[in-house]
Amino acid sequence: MPSPERKEGEGPYGKLIIRGVTLIDGTGAPPIGPIDIVVVQNKIAEIRVVGYPGLPIKENRRPQAGPEDKVLDLEGHYLLPGLIDMHGHIGGAGQGTPAEYVFKLWMAHGITTVRDPSAGNGLDWVLEHKKKSAANTITAPRILAYTSFGQGAKKTITNDAEARAWVNENAKKGADGIKFFGAKPEVMQAALEENKKIGLRSAMHHAQMDVARWNVLNSARAGLTTMEHWYGLPEALFENRTIQDYRLDYNYQNEQHRFAEAGKLWKQAAPPYSEHWNKVMQELLDLDFTIDPTFNIYEANRDLMRARRAEWHEEYTLPSLWRFYKPSRESHGSYWFDWTTEEEIQWKENYRLWMTFVNEYKNRGGRVTAGSDSGFIYQLYGFAFIRELELLRETGFHPLEVIRAATMHASEALGLDQEIGTVEVGKLADFVILEENPLANIKVLYGTGAIRIGEDNEPVRVGGVKYTVKDGIVYDAKQLLEDARQIVLQHKAREEHRKLKQPGLDW
Repeated sequence: MPSPERKEGEGPYGKLIIRGVTLIDGTGAPPIGPIDIVVVQNKIAEIRVVGYPGLPIKENRRPQAGPEDKVLDLEGHYLLPGLIDMHGHIGGAGQGTPAEYVFKLWMAHGITTVRDPSAGNGLDWVLEHKKKSAANTITAPRILAYTSFGQGAKKTITNDAEARAWVNENAKKGADGIKFFGAKPEVMQAALEENKKIGLRSAMHHAQMDVARWNVLNSARAGLTTMEHWYGLPEALFENRTIQDYRLDYNYQNEQHRFAEAGKLWKQAAPPYSEHWNKVMQELLDLDFTIDPTFNIYEANRDLMRARRAEWHEEYTLPSLWRFYKPSRESHGSYWFDWTTEEEIQWKENYRLWMTFVNEYKNRGGRVTAGSDSGFIYQLYGFAFIRELELLRETGFHPLEVIRAATMHASEALGLDQEIGTVEVGKLADFVILEENPLANIKVLYGTGAIRIGEDNEPVRVGGVKYTVKDGIVYDAKQLLEDARQIVLQHKAREEHRKLKQPGLDW
């Protein structure tokens, strides 16, 4: 369903002055403030320090405002770059998610740019919405369209020539890049080489059906710019085997098999800091390779009840999306046929080893980004991205490294670092503004905020993004979240759906 014409947001202005904020610029630099930021139309024109914490603002240092200029007095607020979701599916028929709903949940959480891997609604649809978002005629993040390899081809691509021809045709259609799942080595090599040659970028989910003959190292050597999730990386780290130790009745189409067995995979790889482990990491570092781990999307595997009972589902999850999540042999990512404590424990160990690699990769100078893969496995748009930031923190990232992964490093991976990703003069005015310090508690970025005890000894909610600024247009983030909630209420009313039912229960 197309997103409607934009009615939200104010601006861009001839001149917008944001006064008194504490700036977290996305580069990894510590916070600084109070700061005044001047935006002219959609670009940052000036960043000026205007005093010291705990003292009155030095008015003589402030940029002067004319009668026609817009001024936002936000002393005490925190401002950081617009967040970038590197793995943002817009949804589709299976989930029943209107584009407006998805876009507003993203924007309500400060996400101003998304990479759509696979263009699941069709390339023409995604390109149309990309164009509308760029023109700000719809309320939506900036969109980058990565098609699935072979999408739209009349037959399966089987050789070098066909691969190169498809890659060039894909570029002519206007795609920003390609998402791969796998193909025979000759095809992968040709497609990645050609894509790199014409200057496009790429992502890959190394699906088990091809990973035994083409893992992350093969892809990175051929020109892949970003790996999604972690598939293909443990396989590159194998020392005493060449194929995953599948159960002997394994069937890839049985997703309980697929995901339960995946929880055992990292223990089959070389141990952390071993010679082979270090060798693989160093080669990926030398290739300037990007890891987009999407930790959140598999979190239900290590704690199904936590993901299923997340507090935002009741108010913000569409009935159709809730049905898509429930145990099913057909819906992707709904593989809870008989999920056990044993599988959760295996996945917890899987995470420990996976996170160790990702954190050390970051420590050695590797680029790690943040992506959510929302719309599957109980992960909801916007909310799941903030959970991803929390999981990067669990991995060992300093909160400033978390923000950098979600902003500057993501912009570098997309080739957009001259336009977005940090708060610097000359870049586009994409900001997240909130009243609480996100470094002290990442939870304040959730639309539902964080819990704090009030003076009356009663719990209160604090946080939530206050303003999302994209291209110099100022959006009321809390109103966007409320708009998404109203869409959910409308869908519930049409279906006479009053509350979410837990799988297998009547209450």
